[in-house]
Amino acid sequence: MAAGLAEALGAPAVLSRFSRLLIDPNRGLDDPTLIMQLSDGLVVPGNVGLSAGEIEARIERFYLPYDRAVVRAVEAGIAAGKPPVLVSVHSFTQAWKGVARPWAVSVLWDKDPRFALPLLDALRTIPDVEVGDNVPYSGQLKGDTLYRQATMRGLAHALIELRQDLIFGTDGQAEWAGHLARVLPEALRAGERLHEVEHHGSNTGAGLDVGKGCGSHG
Repeated sequence: MAAGLAEALGAPAVLSRFSRLLIDPNRGLDDPTLIMQLSDGLVVPGNVGLSAGEIEARIERFYLPYDRAVVRAVEAGIAAGKPPVLVSVHSFTQAWKGVARPWAVSVLWDKDPRFALPLLDALRTIPDVEVGDNVPYSGQLKGDTLYRQATMRGLAHALIELRQDLIFGTDGQAEWAGHLARVLPEALRAGERLHEVEHHGSNTGAGLDVGKGCGSHG
């Protein structure tokens, strides 16, 4: 779905090619869920009892190449004189611990409203779709990719979560790539100062609330 969306928008995309159960490329390196030993109540056998060397090997082989690719893409946009808007795309299971999740799509965000709020409004124009706001997870996660690459840099951003059963097959993937290819440009047109550097801080208590307008680009 993400690849189809990037193609439709003519936008660069950085895609991981491994399961987040191997190592989660969205987490900070100090996050205890970087390599999960339990998932939805099930033990992940290959993650139990890993040595420090085995963890470091996964970081070097999988985590860091993805992270460096994200950094290169972000810095290329900044160097071109137009700081990019970062969009992270994830999926969530349709149920967790036996409880169904009603949202088809959700937006996760922290304190920077510039892109998240217009994106929520644009998603709500999709017929017969329940849109979530910071569910089933919170976008306020210290050390994750958007925290490091967007919040700390003062770049506008949002994380889109799609329910997995809607994108299992190629038809669903194409349908949601089409939905997002329509609503993302709408949100970009509706947002203000999206390509300016503004530090809105974080609700994670990370001491980033340094005020807005700390530099800008055209």
